[in-house]
Amino acid sequence: MHAFLNAGSIAAALALAVPLSLPILPKAEAAAQIGPSGLPLPRFVSLKPGRVNLRVGPGRDYAVTWLFLKSGLPVEIVQEYDNWRRIRDSEGTEGWVYQSLLSGKRTAMTAPWQRDKDGAMLNVYRNADDKSGVIAKVQPGVLGTLKACNGAFCRVVFSGASGWMRQPDIWGAYPDEKFDD
Repeated sequence: MHAFLNAGSIAAALALAVPLSLPILPKAEAAAQIGPSGLPLPRFVSLKPGRVNLRVGPGRDYAVTWLFLKSGLPVEIVQEYDNWRRIRDSEGTEGWVYQSLLSGKRTAMTAPWQRDKDGAMLNVYRNADDKSGVIAKVQPGVLGTLKACNGAFCRVVFSGASGWMRQPDIWGAYPDEKFDD
Protein backbone atom coordinates (compact mmCIF):
# COMPACT_ATOMS: atom_id res chain seq x y z
CA MET A 1 0.00 0.00 0.00
CA HIS A 2 1.21 3.51 -0.74
CA ALA A 3 2.44 5.66 2.12
CA PHE A 4 -0.44 8.12 1.82
CA LEU A 5 -4.19 7.94 1.52
CA ASN A 6 -6.78 10.29 0.08
CA ALA A 7 -8.36 11.89 3.15
CA GLY A 8 -11.83 11.81 1.55
CA SER A 9 -11.84 8.05 1.12
CA ILE A 10 -9.60 6.60 3.83
CA ALA A 11 -11.75 3.50 4.38
CA ALA A 12 -11.87 2.64 0.69
CA ALA A 13 -8.18 3.34 0.24
CA LEU A 14 -7.31 0.96 3.06
CA ALA A 15 -8.86 -1.83 1.05
CA LEU A 16 -7.39 -0.90 -2.33
CA ALA A 17 -4.01 0.35 -3.50
CA VAL A 18 -4.45 3.36 -5.75
CA PRO A 19 -2.15 3.62 -8.80
CA LEU A 20 -0.17 6.84 -8.81
CA SER A 21 1.22 9.13 -11.46
CA LEU A 22 4.80 9.00 -12.71
CA PRO A 23 7.43 9.50 -10.02
CA ILE A 24 9.34 12.72 -9.62
CA LEU A 25 13.08 12.20 -9.35
CA PRO A 26 14.93 14.50 -6.94
CA LYS A 27 16.19 17.78 -8.30
CA ALA A 28 19.92 18.37 -8.43
CA GLU A 29 21.43 19.77 -5.25
CA ALA A 30 23.11 22.53 -7.28
CA ALA A 31 19.74 24.32 -7.47
CA ALA A 32 19.67 24.75 -3.65
CA GLN A 33 19.01 28.15 -2.13
CA ILE A 34 18.60 29.33 1.46
CA GLY A 35 15.02 29.45 2.79
CA PRO A 36 13.57 31.77 5.47
CA SER A 37 14.57 29.20 8.14
CA GLY A 38 18.23 29.64 7.16
CA LEU A 39 18.34 26.07 5.84
CA PRO A 40 18.79 25.05 2.20
CA LEU A 41 15.86 24.57 -0.17
CA PRO A 42 15.16 22.01 -1.39
CA ARG A 43 16.30 19.53 1.28
CA PHE A 44 15.35 16.05 2.43
CA VAL A 45 13.80 15.32 5.83
CA SER A 46 11.48 12.61 7.15
CA LEU A 47 8.03 12.43 8.72
CA LYS A 48 8.05 12.19 12.55
CA PRO A 49 4.64 10.72 13.44
CA GLY A 50 2.75 7.86 11.83
CA ARG A 51 -0.14 10.18 10.83
CA VAL A 52 0.55 13.45 9.00
CA ASN A 53 -2.05 15.59 7.25
CA LEU A 54 -0.99 17.10 3.92
CA ARG A 55 -2.81 20.39 3.33
CA VAL A 56 -3.58 22.54 0.28
CA GLY A 57 -2.04 25.62 1.92
CA PRO A 58 0.16 26.68 4.84
CA GLY A 59 -2.35 26.73 7.71
CA ARG A 60 -4.83 24.63 9.68
CA ASP A 61 -7.72 26.32 7.87
CA TYR A 62 -6.67 24.76 4.55
CA ALA A 63 -8.23 21.48 3.43
CA VAL A 64 -6.45 18.17 4.01
CA THR A 65 -5.74 16.45 0.69
CA TRP A 66 -3.70 13.44 1.83
CA LEU A 67 -2.99 11.54 5.00
CA PHE A 68 0.48 10.01 5.37
CA LEU A 69 0.45 6.88 7.53
CA LYS A 70 4.15 6.03 7.74
CA SER A 71 6.62 7.44 10.24
CA GLY A 72 10.12 7.91 8.81
CA LEU A 73 8.95 8.43 5.24
CA PRO A 74 11.49 10.57 3.35
CA VAL A 75 10.09 13.81 1.94
CA GLU A 76 11.63 16.81 0.25
CA ILE A 77 11.00 20.33 1.57
CA VAL A 78 10.57 22.57 -1.47
CA GLN A 79 9.19 25.76 0.11
CA GLU A 80 8.81 27.42 3.53
CA TYR A 81 6.23 29.82 4.89
CA ASP A 82 6.31 30.77 8.57
CA ASN A 83 6.17 27.41 10.47
CA TRP A 84 4.80 25.51 7.47
CA ARG A 85 6.74 23.47 4.94
CA ARG A 86 5.67 22.54 1.42
CA ILE A 87 6.85 18.98 0.89
CA ARG A 88 7.05 16.51 -1.98
CA ASP A 89 7.00 12.73 -1.57
CA SER A 90 8.62 10.12 -3.82
CA GLU A 91 5.47 9.92 -5.96
CA GLY A 92 5.49 13.68 -6.66
CA THR A 93 2.56 14.56 -4.37
CA GLU A 94 3.00 18.03 -2.87
CA GLY A 95 1.33 19.90 -0.03
CA TRP A 96 1.89 21.71 3.26
CA VAL A 97 2.68 20.29 6.70
CA TYR A 98 3.49 21.93 10.03
CA GLN A 99 7.25 21.95 10.70
CA SER A 100 7.01 20.06 14.01
CA LEU A 101 5.77 17.00 12.08
CA LEU A 102 9.10 16.79 10.24
CA SER A 103 12.43 15.43 11.44
CA GLY A 104 15.94 16.20 10.27
CA LYS A 105 16.65 12.45 10.44
CA ARG A 106 17.67 11.33 6.96
CA THR A 107 15.83 8.34 5.58
CA ALA A 108 15.61 6.89 2.11
CA MET A 109 13.35 4.74 0.00
CA THR A 110 14.86 2.26 -2.41
CA ALA A 111 14.00 3.09 -6.04
CA PRO A 112 10.26 3.76 -5.65
CA TRP A 113 10.08 4.36 -9.41
CA GLN A 114 10.77 0.62 -9.93
CA ARG A 115 7.95 -0.69 -7.68
CA ASP A 116 5.88 -1.94 -10.59
CA LYS A 117 8.70 -3.93 -12.16
CA ASP A 118 8.26 -7.63 -11.41
CA GLY A 119 11.29 -9.18 -9.80
CA ALA A 120 13.17 -5.88 -9.50
CA MET A 121 15.83 -6.14 -6.79
CA LEU A 122 18.54 -3.69 -5.75
CA ASN A 123 21.99 -4.54 -4.47
CA VAL A 124 23.29 -3.67 -1.02
CA TYR A 125 27.10 -3.78 -0.95
CA ARG A 126 29.57 -4.44 1.86
CA ASN A 127 31.46 -1.18 1.10
CA ALA A 128 30.98 1.92 -1.04
CA ASP A 129 32.12 0.04 -4.13
CA ASP A 130 30.09 -2.21 -6.43
CA LYS A 131 33.02 -4.66 -6.51
CA SER A 132 33.03 -5.08 -2.69
CA GLY A 133 30.46 -7.85 -2.74
CA VAL A 134 26.67 -7.90 -2.51
CA ILE A 135 25.56 -8.59 1.07
CA ALA A 136 21.82 -8.29 0.45
CA LYS A 137 19.17 -7.52 -2.13
CA VAL A 138 16.18 -5.29 -1.41
CA GLN A 139 12.97 -4.64 -3.27
CA PRO A 140 12.02 -1.20 -4.54
CA GLY A 141 10.07 0.85 -1.98
CA VAL A 142 11.91 -0.35 1.14
CA LEU A 143 12.56 2.30 3.81
CA GLY A 144 15.93 2.70 5.50
CA THR A 145 17.93 5.22 7.51
CA LEU A 146 20.65 7.14 5.68
CA LYS A 147 23.94 7.35 7.57
CA ALA A 148 26.28 8.78 4.93
CA CYS A 149 26.59 9.52 1.22
CA ASN A 150 29.84 10.02 -0.69
CA GLY A 151 28.38 11.25 -3.98
CA ALA A 152 28.20 7.80 -5.56
CA PHE A 153 27.07 5.47 -2.72
CA CYS A 154 25.04 5.89 0.47
CA ARG A 155 25.29 3.84 3.67
CA VAL A 156 21.77 2.70 4.54
CA VAL A 157 20.48 0.79 7.58
CA PHE A 158 17.48 -1.51 7.03
CA SER A 159 16.02 -3.00 10.23
CA GLY A 160 19.47 -3.25 11.79
CA ALA A 161 21.33 -4.52 8.70
CA SER A 162 23.74 -1.98 7.24
CA GLY A 163 25.32 -1.68 3.81
CA TRP A 164 26.01 0.61 0.89
CA MET A 165 23.73 1.29 -2.07
CA ARG A 166 24.35 3.15 -5.28
CA GLN A 167 23.12 6.71 -4.72
CA PRO A 168 20.96 6.73 -7.89
CA ASP A 169 19.06 3.69 -6.50
CA ILE A 170 17.56 5.62 -3.57
CA TRP A 171 15.12 8.49 -3.07
CA GLY A 172 16.20 10.64 -0.16
CA ALA A 173 19.60 11.94 -1.28
CA TYR A 174 20.44 14.21 -4.18
CA PRO A 175 22.73 13.11 -7.00
CA ASP A 176 26.36 13.77 -5.98
CA GLU A 177 25.30 14.86 -2.45
CA LYS A 178 27.89 14.17 0.22
CA PHE A 179 27.35 14.00 3.99
CA ASP A 180 28.34 11.97 7.03
CA ASP A 181 26.22 11.73 10.15
